[in-house]
This record gives sequence, structure tokens and C-alpha cells, in this order.
Amino acid sequence: MKGQTYIIVTVVFALIIAIFAVINVEPVEVNYLFGTGRAPLILIILISVLMGVVVTATVGLFRLRRANKEIKRLRSELSGENLEPSTENTATNTIESGEKDRQ
Repeated sequence: MKGQTYIIVTVVFALIIAIFAVINVEPVEVNYLFGTGRAPLILIILISVLMGVVVTATVGLFRLRRANKEIKRLRSELSGENLEPSTENTATNTIESGEKDRQ
């Protein structure tokens, strides 16, 4: 159901952007880093949305890749392939043993 909701929200969002772009078709002056030019506002809106989608997807792919690496590392630790205790577990065990000594 979560996937269907995502698709419906995406389609509604795309429809709103398309309607907004179609309403704004008059040419406007655009200032680039290297000069100026005139372009229909519809193109400016659609290109801006496309650039936002590309940037967001790229960041999401990098985060997904990092998460998959972490999952793979943790699975290898659970399966016993990595027999050395991680520094995180050692620090936690040291703190817990120190708390037990105080009691």
C-alpha cells in the first residue's frame, strides 16, 4: 500500500507542476552566468523541476549505497566472518562493566 500511495502522490505532484507550467507560457528574460537570453517560462519551470529531481535522486542513491554497505558489514559481523570486536562494542562493554563495578 505504501508504494501505491507514493505513486499517487508523485502523479498528483507532476500534474500540479504541469498545470502550473502550461499556465505560464510567456517568454521571460533569463540571466545566465555567461549572458542573458529569452526563453518561455514553461521551459524554465520544467528544466528547474528536472534538475531538482536529478539532484535529489543522486543524493538518494549515494545514501542508499552507504546504507547497503553498512547492512553488508553488519551481516558479516553477525555471521561471524568478522571475529574482531568493533570499537563501538568494546566501548559499550567497558562502560557497562564500569557501571557494574560501581554498584
